[in-house]
This record gives sequence, C-alpha cells and structure tokens, in this order.
Amino acid sequence: MNTDEFACGTCGSTHSGPPLSFAAPAPDFWQPQMAQSEGCLLDSDLCVISGERFFVRGLIELPVWDTGDVFTYSMWVSLSRPNFTRAVDVWEQPGREEEPPYFGWLSNAIPGYEPTTLNMKTMVHTRPVGQPPYIELEPTGHPLAIEQRAGIFRSRVEEIAAYQLHHGLESGQHR
Repeated sequence: MNTDEFACGTCGSTHSGPPLSFAAPAPDFWQPQMAQSEGCLLDSDLCVISGERFFVRGLIELPVWDTGDVFTYSMWVSLSRPNFTRAVDVWEQPGREEEPPYFGWLSNAIPGYEPTTLNMKTMVHTRPVGQPPYIELEPTGHPLAIEQRAGIFRSRVEEIAAYQLHHGLESGQHR
C-alpha cells in the first residue's frame, strides 16, 4: 500500500489519505434555523448566537512524529464578548499575532474522544492575517490534550481518520 492510502479499521476498505484535517462546520450550540434569526451569524471564521454567545474557529494541531506532518482539528471556541470584540477588531490588522491569547471554551464534542471535548478550557492564540488562530488546550490528562502536547504517529492518524470518516467530522483542508 502506498502512503497515500490506508486500510480503514472501521470498514476494512482502502481509502485515500489518511486526511490530515477534520472540521466541525459550526459550534455544537448552533442550530440551522438560527441562520434566519436576529443577532445570529455563522461564517467560515466567526459565529454569534442571539447576540450573546461568541465563537471563533481555530486549529487544534497535533504533530505527527513519524511523518513530519501536522494533523489538525478545525474547531470552534467560545470567547467572552470583550475578547470576541477585540479579535474581530484586529482580524485584518497586520501584527495581530502580537495579541495576548484569549481564554475560551472548546465548543465542539469531537467524536471518538472520551470524556467529551466539549467545554475543555483553551487559550486561543491569534496568528498572522490569513492564518486561523491556534487553539491550545489546557494541559490536562484528557486524551486530546495529551495528543496535542506529546504528538501522535501515523497509525493514530489512520485510527482517527477511520473513525471520523464513518462517524464524525468533515474531512478536508483547513483555511
């Protein structure tokens, strides 16, 4: 098997990949009918619910030691109103990466992780214009937090891909 394929541990088929990125389309608190509601917004980077809950999309990055790749989860983090306002104010400003990190709560339950990833504590680090923020998980004993700190191997990427392709998130490229 070439390195652009992997044997799926879920269905037994050979898939291309494995994908190195999975994304949640919205925070778990978002409901499709909100798109028509006053004070609600969902775009590729920002989300507001009822003018009271504020979210940004960022990347949880896991180094893949044996390939040199980086596996990413493109997820949503809730921010306080002041931090969200500040993040939006500097969104297109060169030098925005000098902003201090913002505290937030991970706002997606990533399928395949126990306990849930929903409401894990995070720090959101702004990066240069055009790059999504980096989501740093609180360094706990949670399996995802350990994977972020310690890194993973291609075999784990294949496990994640097999699970997500059949039970979970959308694969593809992050922006």
